[in-house]
Amino acid sequence: MIYRPVPARLPVPAGLGRLLVLITVFVCAACGLVYELELVALASYLIGDSVTQASVVLSVMVFAMGVGSLLAKRLRRRAALGFAAVEAVLALVGGLSAMALYACFAWYGRAWPALVVFSLVIGVLIGAEVPLLMTLIQRVRRQDAGGAVADLFAADYVGALVGGLAFPFLLLPMLGQLTGALVTGAINAVAGGALVLWVFRGDLSARGRRAVVAANALVLALLAVCSALTGPFERAARHAVYGEDVRVAVRTELQELVLAGGGRGGRPLSLFLNGRLRAAGEPSRYHEALVRPATAGPRRRVLVLGGGDGIALREVLRRPGVAAVTVVEPDVAVVRLARTDPGLRRLNRDAYADPRVAVAHADPFTWLRRAGAAQSPYDAEVCDLPGPDGPGGAKLYSQEFYGLAARRLAPGGRLVVHAGRVSGNAHDFWTVDATLRSVGLTTTAYRAGAAGEEWGFLLAARPGGGAPGRGEGPPAGPPEAYGAGARPVVRPPGAGVPPSTLMRPRYEE
Repeated sequence: MIYRPVPARLPVPAGLGRLLVLITVFVCAACGLVYELELVALASYLIGDSVTQASVVLSVMVFAMGVGSLLAKRLRRRAALGFAAVEAVLALVGGLSAMALYACFAWYGRAWPALVVFSLVIGVLIGAEVPLLMTLIQRVRRQDAGGAVADLFAADYVGALVGGLAFPFLLLPMLGQLTGALVTGAINAVAGGALVLWVFRGDLSARGRRAVVAANALVLALLAVCSALTGPFERAARHAVYGEDVRVAVRTELQELVLAGGGRGGRPLSLFLNGRLRAAGEPSRYHEALVRPATAGPRRRVLVLGGGDGIALREVLRRPGVAAVTVVEPDVAVVRLARTDPGLRRLNRDAYADPRVAVAHADPFTWLRRAGAAQSPYDAEVCDLPGPDGPGGAKLYSQEFYGLAARRLAPGGRLVVHAGRVSGNAHDFWTVDATLRSVGLTTTAYRAGAAGEEWGFLLAARPGGGAPGRGEGPPAGPPEAYGAGARPVVRPPGAGVPPSTLMRPRYEE
């Protein structure tokens, strides 16, 4: 039997009622997209591989939206009450999703199952909205199905546009991930509850109205309490991840930076970027192994790409004969902290106070691309970047990036790259090697560190004079000659993988 909505007796004129329904569609669409983007952003930060996380969240949500649309058919006879219930649950689940995902990561070490569950539940609830709103708008004023669908989806798509733009430019920088999700949930609950209690209150019994008021009040109260507790929650979560001795935690537009330890009798000062340990105590074997081989030869002019903490810069400045160093770091907040925090200043030995240092706040890829040919080339380039599986790995470990870096190298100059762990993901390591070789650089693979804390590096060189070569020989002698526990890595048989490009990333993040 076909269900045909019966026109409702509204407390407002039909034109105004229809407008209020479309405004609610707009608000709910904006909130729904914020939930999706919140899950993608947080999962990319916690788990890595933004492409995979976006694919999982979006595909699971779209599938779940179809399921939700089918389930909503059972609620059409009580569309007003059903819509109020859906919005209250969606506001609660969506608002708490970021906090729950972070809690799973911090205390259980696994965020993947929670990501799938929240994507599924939120998708089902979002999918249930449109059929119920379609029923409600038809109850305001009967119109042909095509016109109603057009109006409904127009408001939906415009709302999605606003939500998609509000997330990166308003919610994330002003409120952060946790509070941003909670505020979005509160807006969602108010929009859904207000529409039903004002425009469609005649569809509800007295008991139904009390239930809607109580449910929305409970949801708003829970979201408000969680919003008030975001500070203590984040501190507890950081302690669970980094230990009890967290000194500084800064969330910038690009990454999260945490300094832990450094107290008397405790563990040495440790620097974490996006949850990854970058330096621990002094000396830093990672930074010594990164810088020493690259600066073993000519080093009058040195370029450091990344490394805003200043520790790689410290190692460069320790080398005799260095006349000028350019640091290209996109995150202003990291450099500011490296200049001002007493613990980090001790770790980098006030490297930024050295008059030989110039800092450029820019994306390394963009900076290399815009660097004029008139500028003097660099004798050594140090790529102190997160790794091919880190943020921006596909771009900052691509053939195009290394081509730009090679263009800025002086004849006989060297470039060193942190390429991840040799034992942990050999495919990525040798893909970086192939990518460096594809732009005409010779490479030598080496590793440093001890069991449980080991890093893989690639030392590349541009042969002096003439065209760049593609030789197999080491560009600067055996890595073990440079200390810091550096040991050579032998290229295994069958390591001839293709290079990674912007259009064809080949890293298994």
